[in-house]
Amino acid sequence: MSTQTKSFKTEVSQLLDLVIHSLYSNKDIFLRELISNASDAIDRARFEAVANTDIQEPEGGWKVKLIADKEAKTLQIVDNGIGMNAEELETNIGTIANSGTKAFLKQLSEADAKDRPELIGQFGVGFYASFMVAGKVELITRRAGEDKAWKWVSEGDGTYEVSEAERENFGTTITLHLHENEDATDYTQEYKLREIVKQYSDYIAFPVVMDVTRKEKDEEASEEGEDPVYKDITSEETLNSMQAIWTRNKSDIEDEEYNAFYKGAFHDYEDPSKVIHWAAEGTTEFKGLLFFPKKAPFDLFYNEDAKGLHLYVKRVFIMNDCKELLPSYLRFVKGVVDSSDLSLNVSREILQNNPLVRRIGKNVTSKVLSTLKTMQDKEPEAYAEFWTEFGRVIKEGMHTDHANKDKISHLLQFESSKTEAGKTISLKEYVNRMQPDQKEIYFLSGESRQVVENSPLLEAFESRNLEVLFLTDTIDEWVIPALDTYDEKPLKAINRGGVDLDSEDEKKEKEEAKKQAEETYKPVLDALKESLKDQVKDVRLSDRLTDSSSVLVADDSGIDANMERMMKAMGQVIPETKRTLELNPGHAVMEKLKAMVEADASDERIAEYGELLFDQALLTEGTPLPNPAAFAKRVSKLMASV
Repeated sequence: MSTQTKSFKTEVSQLLDLVIHSLYSNKDIFLRELISNASDAIDRARFEAVANTDIQEPEGGWKVKLIADKEAKTLQIVDNGIGMNAEELETNIGTIANSGTKAFLKQLSEADAKDRPELIGQFGVGFYASFMVAGKVELITRRAGEDKAWKWVSEGDGTYEVSEAERENFGTTITLHLHENEDATDYTQEYKLREIVKQYSDYIAFPVVMDVTRKEKDEEASEEGEDPVYKDITSEETLNSMQAIWTRNKSDIEDEEYNAFYKGAFHDYEDPSKVIHWAAEGTTEFKGLLFFPKKAPFDLFYNEDAKGLHLYVKRVFIMNDCKELLPSYLRFVKGVVDSSDLSLNVSREILQNNPLVRRIGKNVTSKVLSTLKTMQDKEPEAYAEFWTEFGRVIKEGMHTDHANKDKISHLLQFESSKTEAGKTISLKEYVNRMQPDQKEIYFLSGESRQVVENSPLLEAFESRNLEVLFLTDTIDEWVIPALDTYDEKPLKAINRGGVDLDSEDEKKEKEEAKKQAEETYKPVLDALKESLKDQVKDVRLSDRLTDSSSVLVADDSGIDANMERMMKAMGQVIPETKRTLELNPGHAVMEKLKAMVEADASDERIAEYGELLFDQALLTEGTPLPNPAAFAKRVSKLMASV
């Protein structure tokens, strides 16, 4: 095969530009990425060797070797892992097969330099970090079980060359032709390489080695009484401890070690917010090391293929995205599970139907949920930060994990009419703050806090010092039906159906006043029912308004404005529904309308007032007006008549 020159895909070119010029604040990360990739390649080789006896452990053992040449200003990273064939080379390096890449690039390009996350490794393209320190990168690789080797060369200028090559054994060699500047050439120094490996790759389960030259006394050439003669002795030294961190006793591990492992293994640039390290014993034995990230990745709600825990069996790598170990709503959790009971000959198909894996998964899920509950109870500030980042996915569990629904309900947090913007409370806290005679948990849903906290629907609740939860997350509309009750307290939407806030004594007092008001304003209600018959289901007097003139409410089983907006946004067909317009009998506008109806029931202004009341109700709930021009015209006409 002759040398072929190819162009990177557009997304790769954009990513290269970001990597080279602005993505990483710490260039040392490139070596972490390349060593991590090499370790993964060895893991895959060991896994395939279980079923393929043609793949044998190389002489000298599995390892990653660093070869620095100060004169040539090159650094090589050599592994004896699985290697790649031509097709895999194209797939893994020539393109980025990830549905979230464009969004990732957009996020990076729009962020300030200080805020650009060092998350490139999440996309399987940590290899491109090489171009931060190298003007030219050469890669020679040969896949285990195949005879041909391939060479890939690029200067990061938008193109790359691929050709056949020679390599004695399977594996991959990456040669970095370092930039001429002093910072780049530091990566040929032994102390620098040791420092990086110790900081970022000490946990790697395979030796990271390099040839080191030391001066030793030459016993034969040295004479007694004379200055000793020294000679250079070169030997291969291991730079990392190689002990899998999850196999160690957690009392012997410093926070810095956990952080370094997490950053290296999961390509994050921040320390984790929580570490869970435990050994499960009994009918199912395994070791688990889990982490909660500080920040939610941009692709948290898509790119499901990248989610899942790293699965090992007796420290042999099996797969890095074992979804069977965690439910989807806990997909933000990163970590490792190492089982002593599973067979090494495990496949994804076997995993899906393996009762042992299901038991491990239940154990892991329970551990995560109990840790979250402990955070909520004992570290409220830390939990509040966690909830801001990952609360939306936790809520998904209310619909998908029926076995743990009760546990998840305790973890839920919401803003309320008594919290500051951005602050949340749990349902338990709400219940503890309920009024003595309060029997229901009240909530109001809307597209933003600003919309719901200014809703007229809150007026009656505020006057009685009743707290109302604000449900402003799109997923909340699906969470509440799944929850229904909490601590035997029904959840009640204050924008649906009737709301009973009065005590028995208050009801008796208001009954007569209500009958009198309905009789007084019956002509007004009848007139507006007729004029608004195409827009509303009914027009009635309200007992939930104190200041505002009108509000729209849905039936108990009806679709409210927020649900309607979301369904439209998702392109769903919305069944034709009408809501009820409630009017405040104590508002001055009602007296005005009553006088107009009594004077002339056919007065066209009555219908216009009705339209204005309907439009006002739409505006206060955040619903766009169907005819803004007509509304503006009516308001102008009203202003001119004053």
